[in-house]
Amino acid sequence: MLKSLIAHGHSMREIALVRGETGLHCMAGGVGFEMRANEIYSWDGLQRGGAPFALIQHTVSGTGRLDFGGVLHKPGPGETMLLTFPHAHRYWLASGESWEYFWAILKGREALRLAGSILSVTGPILRPSKSGVDRLAGACLDLLEGSSDTPGAVSSAAYTMLMTLYDTALGSSREEVSLPPAVQRAVGFIESNPARAIDVGLLARIAGQSRAHFVRTFTKATRATPSAFVLAARMNRAERLLLATDLPVRDIAPACGFPDPNYFAKAFRRLYGQSPGAFRNARRRVGFNNPGQLDPGEVRAVSPHGDQRE
Repeated sequence: MLKSLIAHGHSMREIALVRGETGLHCMAGGVGFEMRANEIYSWDGLQRGGAPFALIQHTVSGTGRLDFGGVLHKPGPGETMLLTFPHAHRYWLASGESWEYFWAILKGREALRLAGSILSVTGPILRPSKSGVDRLAGACLDLLEGSSDTPGAVSSAAYTMLMTLYDTALGSSREEVSLPPAVQRAVGFIESNPARAIDVGLLARIAGQSRAHFVRTFTKATRATPSAFVLAARMNRAERLLLATDLPVRDIAPACGFPDPNYFAKAFRRLYGQSPGAFRNARRRVGFNNPGQLDPGEVRAVSPHGDQRE
């Protein structure tokens, strides 16, 4: 997706507030992909805008400068800068240098809460995995192209970007370098296509292996069968959407790869011991401070269409 964003070219887009977003507390207010070179470029975190917001800015090439709490950072290629406003910081382009990056402005109390949680652990500079960068770039490209500007879609794209950084900072993600290339291709596809119908045959083709060999290789590398891994990824996404948005369950189901909301509710109850709605209400009463992550190895292998075979 980063290659697709680069091919799209440099552009910026302000995202006007859309009707019906009441109750959605993580929204994108603007996105862009820019190149700055040999020019005056400087932002003061105490003098930018009125209402509080968060900024995600990922460096594609070149180097920037950031003074954060008196500490100088130099965000370079592959690094993501996360900031909240207002805040006593400043970032700028040094004389004679260049800085190419894509960015998104995120608004809403959930966006600010999540950004604060991430900053408290990592500080303002993160280095997402390759698949994480692709998720950031894909969400930015979706917002730039404006292919779907419904409140839920805009919120989902914004939330995807923040939760990618959440996983980078706080998640128990596996090291990509430890996975065989064929398995990593399959894992990257799963992570980048949460709403798509995915079966073992498709993953085997992406990995370039026979079905039987792929199942053996994948299970050995990840300690989970392919269908269990897919189901865990979908349920983790569903958990986040339930807790951080007010999207109805019928909309969350297809966004997580379950075309049938009733099947989604049954699968969710089987894993969590309660319906999606009851889970949302119970967790919100006690606060969403440390969402759990399903371990694919502990998830029974059930596909969205009820096929338990590998």
